[in-house]
Amino acid sequence: MQVDRRLGWIAGAALFAGCAIAAPWLDGFTMSLLTLVFLFAWFGQASNLAMGFTGQLSLGHALFAGLGGYAVVIITTRYGLSPWFGLLIGMPIAAAAGAAIGWLAFRFGVRDVYFALLAIAVAEMMRVIFSNWNFVGGTGGIFLPALSPTNEPLRTLRGGALFYYAAALFLATAGTALLAWLRGARIGYLWRALRDDEAAARALGVRAPLHKILACAISAAMTALGGALYAHLNGVIFPDSMMGMALSIQIIIGPILGGLGTVFGPLVGALVVVPLGEISGTLGQSLGISGMNSIGYGLALILLIGLLPGGLWPAIVAGVQSLWRRR
Repeated sequence: MQVDRRLGWIAGAALFAGCAIAAPWLDGFTMSLLTLVFLFAWFGQASNLAMGFTGQLSLGHALFAGLGGYAVVIITTRYGLSPWFGLLIGMPIAAAAGAAIGWLAFRFGVRDVYFALLAIAVAEMMRVIFSNWNFVGGTGGIFLPALSPTNEPLRTLRGGALFYYAAALFLATAGTALLAWLRGARIGYLWRALRDDEAAARALGVRAPLHKILACAISAAMTALGGALYAHLNGVIFPDSMMGMALSIQIIIGPILGGLGTVFGPLVGALVVVPLGEISGTLGQSLGISGMNSIGYGLALILLIGLLPGGLWPAIVAGVQSLWRRR
């Protein structure tokens, strides 16, 4: 554990500091790719809170990203208000939705894979509703207006590539620090106790429904914040792209590859998943094979399950520990 923490903080600090310092010298493609890496590291940390800390397999996190994105986009385009006001609306709405799903699960005894199916069902239901709701643009979506020369990125959450790069880097850093703090806090121990043996934790007086619902709400609010930035980064929001299964899979695959329940696993996973998706997608276009990125994700998961079932980060830590012992 000592090596895990030491290696994590050294590697994380070096990565975040290096990316911040190198920003002015990055080319456009590298900056855009790293922006997605950091944004999905934040998404991964939110998903890791639900799956890795409390053992709740959620395949509907795109719902929360969509709620956050739509709240901010509608507030800015329909009413001309600040996107920060939209965040104050979208994050509580997403947290309430996450808490409601958690409450339904515990009210009717839905667990494990059935909890995942419940999350999928709610997310797909909301996607269909938004696809047929004219107020939110329906299937045509909502396009954000073009940037003006006097645009203020911090006020409008819209800017150039460097602004989104800095915002995503900040979120990834904040998410890693938040998960590290929660892991060492009392509530983090309670969550992991429920994950490892819920019956024993209940016997010791842990209020399982309350703590699991709280984890769902926090995870949903974090995802909504990332969804708002993701929508502004794309400049457009559609129900299929923001609430569909494809985004949910992208969100959960990073922490699974990196190592569920670890602090730095989602970041490591995002560093693999996002470039893999870009490379396989480009390769699929050149070969005329649609959905090549999904094939790449599937092969990566198959290889990982066979070779490193615990994830990439635990394997890296184990390798460093082995070298440390030899030394």
